[in-house]
Amino acid sequence: MGNHDEAGRWPKAREEAAMSLRAFFSTVVGGLVLLTVVSASLLVVLTTALERMASTLSESVEGVRQAEELEVDLLVHSRLLMAPGAPLVADPSRGRSPPQLEADLRRQLLEMHAIASTLEERQTVAEVQQQVFAYLAAQHAPVGPGVSPAQHEASAMTSLNAALSSLERLIQINVDQAQEARQNATNWSEMADLLGLLLGVLLLTTLGLVVFWLRRFALRPVTALRSAMAGFGRGGRHLRAPEEGPLEIRDMARTFNEMADSLTHQQEQQLAFLAGVAHDLRNPLSALKLSTALTGRGEVTPERMQRTLSLVRRQVARLDQMVGDLLDATRIEAGKLELQPEVRDTRELARSVVELYQSSDSGHMLELVVPDTAVLVRADPSRLEQVLNNLVSNALKYSPSGSRVEVSVRGDGEHVVLAVADQGIGMSQEDLQGLFVPFQRAGNAKQRAPGVGLGLSVSRRIIEAHGGRIEVESQPGQGSVFRVHLARVSAGSPRTPVPSAEAEPAPEGSGAGSGAVH
Repeated sequence: MGNHDEAGRWPKAREEAAMSLRAFFSTVVGGLVLLTVVSASLLVVLTTALERMASTLSESVEGVRQAEELEVDLLVHSRLLMAPGAPLVADPSRGRSPPQLEADLRRQLLEMHAIASTLEERQTVAEVQQQVFAYLAAQHAPVGPGVSPAQHEASAMTSLNAALSSLERLIQINVDQAQEARQNATNWSEMADLLGLLLGVLLLTTLGLVVFWLRRFALRPVTALRSAMAGFGRGGRHLRAPEEGPLEIRDMARTFNEMADSLTHQQEQQLAFLAGVAHDLRNPLSALKLSTALTGRGEVTPERMQRTLSLVRRQVARLDQMVGDLLDATRIEAGKLELQPEVRDTRELARSVVELYQSSDSGHMLELVVPDTAVLVRADPSRLEQVLNNLVSNALKYSPSGSRVEVSVRGDGEHVVLAVADQGIGMSQEDLQGLFVPFQRAGNAKQRAPGVGLGLSVSRRIIEAHGGRIEVESQPGQGSVFRVHLARVSAGSPRTPVPSAEAEPAPEGSGAGSGAVH
């Protein structure tokens, strides 16, 4: 009822756009993982770049320091050697002699080669080395004939000036590298700030969208479902949950709506059943009341008394059958149906039922078809006769007078098939859908014969308690055939117990049909 109306209101596009909670959280977690991986990758790249820039800056500073130190040592060396008439004294600042200064110059040149990082820097260091060695060679060159001291000093000063000029250029190269590294570090820092801001905004936006989606599409449907369940529990049988939101919540709402429809339908069936029982009980009670009232009026002849007693017997039998069906249904639902199994010949059971109805002069042609050899089953004979009585009684009720009703027994390999075929009103496929559901009767059956709709349901549960099943074939206007399938046993089979009805009952309506009854 309600769930069909609700289901029809939601557009198909919304159905297709619905996302499950699992898919949503998987998407969110996947996005956060991707965001984390991207952030970690950017952090690694940034750290590597800053480390490289810091290394370049450190090397540049060290290059400037070494170039300046080399420049100072060259000037000190030239001052010690080029002063006119000056003796070879030690470096006044650190107490080094000219040979020690020369050794330090060579060491410094090797260190400068080691830290040179660019091609231009290496080429400049090579020029410095060449010019320093030229200066030292000029200083140690002997003053021979034709070379005046002034010329010797001029040659040394030329090499010294060239070396100092190259050192100044090397210092400028390192300064430029340091400034470039600093500028790159500044650019990377600004880029990192921007990326951090963007990632923060993206993270906050993602969290905001997650909270919004949960509140809008998850929490609200859950709240509506809870309200519908609470209202239904307080007696609001018309309340249904909206089937919206994530797929899991939609499935929960759909399940609740189906359960609510089923409970409402069961309640309606129970009310209809109570009304039907009251009506069906009133008819025989009214007949009994009328019969007893007639016996107290005037002279009662033997013929009149005989008719009255016959009427009373029929009504009492009818009441007994109705009460028996109700008691059996109650025992089955409570799991208290007791069976007394024993090995019996199904031919004899079928024969006794047929003889019973043949003696009642029902106005039908009742035929029994059985094989020549015994067909044995292990079953409760009284319960099996109850099932056959029910099937034969229904066949007689819903068949026109003078028609044929056939009861047959057939041994089929390891199974026994008891069949009751009639030429009655038959049933449609719609009627067959609820044939074995308690308290349900086909439309035609309600007018043709009284009953509360329990006979076939009880019969099916009895047969299922024996480990068998009931099948039905029927078409409107062409009669019906009910077949009971049971396990066949041999004459020497041990007395194994029959499955108890206390086992979990089969779901109602699982039989092959429904309808006409008792």
